[in-house]
Amino acid sequence: MGQKMRKRSVTIDGHRTSISLEDGFWDELSAIAAARRQSLNALVAEVDRARVTASPGDGGNLSSALRLHVLQTLRQRLNRG
Repeated sequence: MGQKMRKRSVTIDGHRTSISLEDGFWDELSAIAAARRQSLNALVAEVDRARVTASPGDGGNLSSALRLHVLQTLRQRLNRG
């Protein structure tokens, strides 16, 4: 069964932007932020800065970067487990 896409507004460095992700990714991003004791906005801003730094001028899509961040975090958890 497919997941519903949700659009949420977040603030990155003082600018509001909308991001569309599936519910499961929003849930996991919220859990990652909580585990790191930071807000969801702070986590999204961190991923955004890393995305732009990795590929100046063409950082790619923020939604994709957030999905990849969730994947990387889950992989790290599995490797530690």
